[in-house]
Amino acid sequence: MNSLAGESVVVVGSGFGGLSTACYLADAGADVTVIEKNEQLGGRASVLERDGFRFDMGPSWYLMPDVFERFFGHFDREPTEYYGLEHLDPHYRIFFKDGDQVDVTRDLERTKQVFESYETGAGEALERYLDKSEENYEVGMEHFVYEDRASFREFVDIDVARQARGLSLLGSMQDHVENYFDHPKLQQIMQYTLVFLGGSPKNTPALYNLMSHVDFNLGVWYPEGGMGGVVDGIVEMGEELGAEFLVDEPVTEIKGRYGGFLVETERDKHLADIVVSDADYAHTEQELLPPEKRQYSADYWDSRTYAPSAFLMYMGVEGDVPELEHHTLVLPTDWEQHFDQIFEEPAWPENPAYYLCVPSKTDDTVAPDGYSNLFVLVPVAPGLDDDEETRDWYRELILDDIAAFTDTDLRDRMVVEETFSVSEFTDRYNSMQGTALGMAHTLRQTAMFRPPHRSEAVEGLYFTGSYTTPGIGVPMCLISGDITADAVLEDYGA
Repeated sequence: MNSLAGESVVVVGSGFGGLSTACYLADAGADVTVIEKNEQLGGRASVLERDGFRFDMGPSWYLMPDVFERFFGHFDREPTEYYGLEHLDPHYRIFFKDGDQVDVTRDLERTKQVFESYETGAGEALERYLDKSEENYEVGMEHFVYEDRASFREFVDIDVARQARGLSLLGSMQDHVENYFDHPKLQQIMQYTLVFLGGSPKNTPALYNLMSHVDFNLGVWYPEGGMGGVVDGIVEMGEELGAEFLVDEPVTEIKGRYGGFLVETERDKHLADIVVSDADYAHTEQELLPPEKRQYSADYWDSRTYAPSAFLMYMGVEGDVPELEHHTLVLPTDWEQHFDQIFEEPAWPENPAYYLCVPSKTDDTVAPDGYSNLFVLVPVAPGLDDDEETRDWYRELILDDIAAFTDTDLRDRMVVEETFSVSEFTDRYNSMQGTALGMAHTLRQTAMFRPPHRSEAVEGLYFTGSYTTPGIGVPMCLISGDITADAVLEDYGA
């Protein structure tokens, strides 16, 4: 008999954490219903379709393929049963705003030569750095990511301490990278992945140098159909496992009842023995639960450090954009001011670092013949006022910047244009302060310092997704679903 046979579960929200949890619980025999607020599944991994163009609205980097393989492998399946994968080369291109251009490719020896051209000895330093990054990745994933160490006691356990020996657990990424590289551009190349964690070089723990192993060694991939194709694949598998998925049903309240829950939506009422929320954690506690059922006060949520929001422009463009790669980064030579305008003195960055994605370079189904599909993402501080006048000004600034530093003028070629920013993250995803990602990975918001998977106020209520461990990013949210499902099985499994 399956461990959760006879138990009914409602999963609120269909981001990767919710989809992952739903698959694990359905596989364990539970009667699982996923309820999604918006018109499509995937949470922030939504898809925008306009006039023959298809845009990934949220995540667009397929990293850590081993995590996806492990996830599908739990159900005796492989990712490639649901979507194809292409290893990108180059992984990405970088334009520095002083005119330098760097391609990071699959060929590590070539990349070492690039590093050496900036700083004598940097090629060998890169090799040492990646050796450390790989060690951190292998030990960190096995003992600190896949295992939920929810208390300080679990971290100081003697066996854990033995595994952690030599890991870069303390200090900032800035300090750690400076131990290997002096040239500021090389430091930037090693730190750009912090954007995926919602942090800055100064406030992200050095442990996350493991992301360089992800980048340089495991590679950057493109899934057939984009990240929306990955969502479709997981939903297809979830349905095969017996889960049910509902869209266009915003949840309005989670009520306790004798022996279970009543989950109310704008359209219906759902009874459940167990509830898992993949909605924004703060929204769930502050808006969906009564005051006596909340773990944290409004002051707690106001005091957290949130990952950036974003200013996004989705553009369908006539012709090719040969200067850009599938993934392109545009970086000022000194990006400290941009990070300060996110975390220290929130403001719209006037000399921004940003990211351009052109999936039509790899996938000819995302744009009509003769056109390019691209979007630009500028990390900005959460909570900024993004009124129409501000957005119009910032649109012009970004288009000028792209033209100046990538030699790609887009203005007279756009046939489709949509913007998405702080307001839309708040309205569409009930996101705290309009953050695009959740809680940042600062030292005080990592591991056991993140909100728990089990509610400490309501028996039978659980949380999953980027606010919980292991944290931000699609692979981390898949793992979060595994951890949440394990907690449910531990508490309710036969």
